[in-house]
Parts: sequence; structure tokens; C-alpha cells
Amino acid sequence: MKFKRLTKEQLEELHGEFINFLATQSITAEEWADIKKNKPEVAEEELDIFSDLIWEGVLSKVNYLENVSADQMHLFELAEKEMKLISVKVMNPGIDLRTKEGFGWFKKNWQSDFVDYLTASKAYTDDKNLDKFKLIEQGAVITKGELYQWFDTILEN
Repeated sequence: MKFKRLTKEQLEELHGEFINFLATQSITAEEWADIKKNKPEVAEEELDIFSDLIWEGVLSKVNYLENVSADQMHLFELAEKEMKLISVKVMNPGIDLRTKEGFGWFKKNWQSDFVDYLTASKAYTDDKNLDKFKLIEQGAVITKGELYQWFDTILEN
């Protein structure tokens, strides 16, 4: 398995897609019931293959990720050939960027000496989607990139 198996809830949401996946392998509902009952290891393998297919599809469309902790924001643009990072560090111990109040403080003080910025870029390894997945495993979430784009504009000027 390349990524990780979808959760039970995710698999339930993708029930229709899973039925189509089984159909592409000429597995009927009756055959699937038999596989689950008599060959659980084959059923597990099919779930893993399906999960990887879904992850591949999702990850190939992801353009932005964000990983926000109490005092840092790591904003990623996932370009064609490289990952670009804008890193924001708040050096005010009383501020938690994950709270409404903390982010409000940040919006007012983003240009102060209490905020550091760093930009970087890194080429992908041979497997771009696995690189993206690793960032998600470390806590990043998929976004539309509004925060990254705002900072990118600000830092260019």
C-alpha cells in the first residue's frame, strides 16, 4: 500500500465509487460478499488498492496545503516541478495562531518584529503525490491557497 487505507467513514462516502471499482474488475456484489467472507485477505487487498487510487486522484489535484501550529504557519504551493513554502513564525508566547484571538493579533501585527518569515522551495522526489501525502501525514490540510497567495503577493513587494 502506497498511502493509507481510507477510514470506514470515507469508504462509506465512496460506496458508489467502490462498486464501480469492483465492477471494473468484474466482481459482482455476490462475489464481493463471498470474498469478504471466505478470503478476507483478498478483500483487504482490494480496499488498499481502492484507497490508493482515491488518494492518487485527490493528491494529483492538490495545489495548496497549510500546516498551522500555535506559533507557526507553513503554507505550501504545490507547483508543477517543486513545492514552495512560506513559513511564518510568531515569537510572542501568548499568541496561538489556531485561535480566533491569536489569528486576530497576527492580522494586526504581521509586520511587527514579533513575526519572522522564511521562503523556500524544494524539488519533488520521484513521486510527487507521495511527497504531498507526507505533508498531510505531518498535519497539513488541503486548502484553496488564499493565505499562501496573500503572503506571496505581500512578500513580493
